[in-house]
Amino acid sequence: MNINILQLLDGAKKARGLTVIIDVFRAFSTACYAFDFGASKIIPVGDINISYLLKEQNPDFILLGERNEQKPPGFDFGNSPSLLVKEKIEGKTLVHTTSSGTQGIVNAKKADEIITGSFVNAGAIVQYIRQQKPRDVSLVCMGYACEYPTDEDTLCAEFIKNELSGISNNYKKMIEIIKKGSGARFFDPEKQDWSPKSDFDLCLNLNRFNFVLKVEKENNVNYLRKIEI
Repeated sequence: MNINILQLLDGAKKARGLTVIIDVFRAFSTACYAFDFGASKIIPVGDINISYLLKEQNPDFILLGERNEQKPPGFDFGNSPSLLVKEKIEGKTLVHTTSSGTQGIVNAKKADEIITGSFVNAGAIVQYIRQQKPRDVSLVCMGYACEYPTDEDTLCAEFIKNELSGISNNYKKMIEIIKKGSGARFFDPEKQDWSPKSDFDLCLNLNRFNFVLKVEKENNVNYLRKIEI
């Protein structure tokens, strides 16, 4: 098994084989919590205008996501697991657009298959990859707004690669690195309205979920399918 760690949009475009698009803070952690709250389907899109169009065509759809970390105008929820309301998303289709994670999905056009990546379901991701036995695995770290690498995404890729390679991980040390680095923003009092401290804890709740989210297509539209492991 050839395992490659790639970065940002260029990495997504180069991804081959079974591809894991990683966005820990917060797209693909939020998506896992949304499914846990009973969402029936999540449609990941890159262009925010597509989100508004899908909502116009399907008024029951729920808009979820961010631009510059904050909830866009007209959206039901920002990109925050802490702020999801189970009663409002249970049984619903969610349209999800973010500055990093969903951009990776739409740009990984050469991948054989795509799943999302985060710490909250890292163990399930490792098990899924082992079951699939791909020749090539691409671990794509989407970073901050696809502009520069972040500690949490790179460490998540390293965590998954180590697990697949039989190398032990020091997760406690990883959390300390993230908290002092790119995760420090979640402890900024001025950002609590859209980047609450609780998101830091929820997104780093290792192996909370025993499922992966796989990108499928329906009528030429991407959607995430929950696969129990």
